Amino acid sequence: MVQIVETVAFDDQKPGTSGLRKKVRVFQQPNYAENFVQSVFDSLEGYAGDTLVVGGDGRFLNREVIQVVLRMAAANGFGRVIVGQGGILSTPAASHVIRKYGAFGGLVLSASHNPGGPDEDFGIKYNIGNGGPAPESVTDAIHARSLTITRYKTLETPDIDLDAIGTHDVAGMAVEVIDPVADYAELMETLFDFAAIRALLGTGFTISFDAMSAVTGPYATEIFERRLGAPAGTVVNGTPLPDFGHHHPDPNLVHAKDLYDRLMQADGPDFGAASDGDGDRNLIIGKQRYVTPSDSLAVLAANAHLAPGYASGLAGIARSMPTSGAADRVAAALGIPLYETPTGWKFFGNLLDAGLATICGEESAGTGSSHVREKDGIWAVLLWLNILAARRESVAAIMADHWARYGRNYYARHDYEAIATDRANALMAKLRDSLATLAGTETPAGAVQAADDFSYTDPTDGSVSAKQGVRILFAEGSRLVFRLSGTGTQGATLRLYIERYEPAGGDLGLEPGDALAPLIAAAEQLASIREFTGMDEPSVIT
Repeated sequence: MVQIVETVAFDDQKPGTSGLRKKVRVFQQPNYAENFVQSVFDSLEGYAGDTLVVGGDGRFLNREVIQVVLRMAAANGFGRVIVGQGGILSTPAASHVIRKYGAFGGLVLSASHNPGGPDEDFGIKYNIGNGGPAPESVTDAIHARSLTITRYKTLETPDIDLDAIGTHDVAGMAVEVIDPVADYAELMETLFDFAAIRALLGTGFTISFDAMSAVTGPYATEIFERRLGAPAGTVVNGTPLPDFGHHHPDPNLVHAKDLYDRLMQADGPDFGAASDGDGDRNLIIGKQRYVTPSDSLAVLAANAHLAPGYASGLAGIARSMPTSGAADRVAAALGIPLYETPTGWKFFGNLLDAGLATICGEESAGTGSSHVREKDGIWAVLLWLNILAARRESVAAIMADHWARYGRNYYARHDYEAIATDRANALMAKLRDSLATLAGTETPAGAVQAADDFSYTDPTDGSVSAKQGVRILFAEGSRLVFRLSGTGTQGATLRLYIERYEPAGGDLGLEPGDALAPLIAAAEQLASIREFTGMDEPSVIT
């Protein structure tokens, strides 16, 4: 019997770039998760009797909210729910399951790379039928509904055993608990030359993958150790834990320092990688050579034809605006389009659906392709391994060859985290107010050539996304980008992106910090970062 439960709207349920993210204790408020889930369902049409995919990254509260979703899905008229065993589905695996089984959409329970645990973060994101994050038209409707909601629908039924693979019944709605890894692993085998990678590993080539006690542990163990034959222990921190083992599951040089230190040793592994909380980001490190996400995107695009799934070439490359211009030069060399989009994977979805792009990437360690509609950490690692198996060169040699051919985009991102929202907004307002007069301003990095507030017109539907980040441009492709992030749960995060281009034949061996120092000084001069944030240095540098 469907229950109609009266509720009161919350005023803080506006989804960000990747759904609604809040502290666990916020989601534990009575009716908070229920309100948001019902707001999602109320914003959709035509799903009666259809299929919903549900899964998450295993973080604290994951299992409890899945049970809430199952009851509410049945009460709202879905005919079937597919859920990962143990409540587990990586974000790219969820995208693939939605697409493979023709689901209406899916709910991904994750706060991505944010910490987990009773005092940390939780999140809910709705993905549409193409497997990708909901577009702004849908998230805006969800937010509008969350402000007026007065009731939600649910049932009184026992919990489903999420650990038992098979079909269960919830008031006439089928709940299929599936192996969360199998479908995804089979997809990877269609894209990459597993035999060549196995042969590479057979030569004594060693890899280390840090799953950061997050969702990709089971995927990495199945693919790298079982299907590719890497030795047991190749995957470290491979068991998903509700608090990620007190790791901060963001694959960067701060939070994956143990992996970095291993790879910097002369006798360390030949190749290292990590993924984040929900499996959509990646970190790539060769022996004594760190690869920036922007460079990784460019190298993957330049060498994708070496993998069977991309042997026929790429339709185009897409990157988020803050991502370096390294991929632009690859696109030009290949004679294919380069699309510069706002931050947020949903902007890539339209390009992928239209066949305009094949490989996409963000500087925030997300890369992916047309195989799903999310960024995909394991996919990126496998493409790197396929390239290494085909070229039989080290990561360092591949990077040196790439820079010699295309030039080098020295690049860094400075994050100023948990700063007062009003101060962050004031900094951005000051920058925007000064845009018209910045050109010609002398700075330690030279004169400003141009400045703007990035706006994007989607080539597939004509939709416009304005105020996507302030760009300050210098000579020869150097630039600063300022934007506020929508992925945090506390205060505001200011992101400063710093890029200097050095052409082929130039000085390609500088330390990034030295190469970027004049631009960092220019950023302080132009934006008064210390004054507005109260911070002498960034929280994180990547």
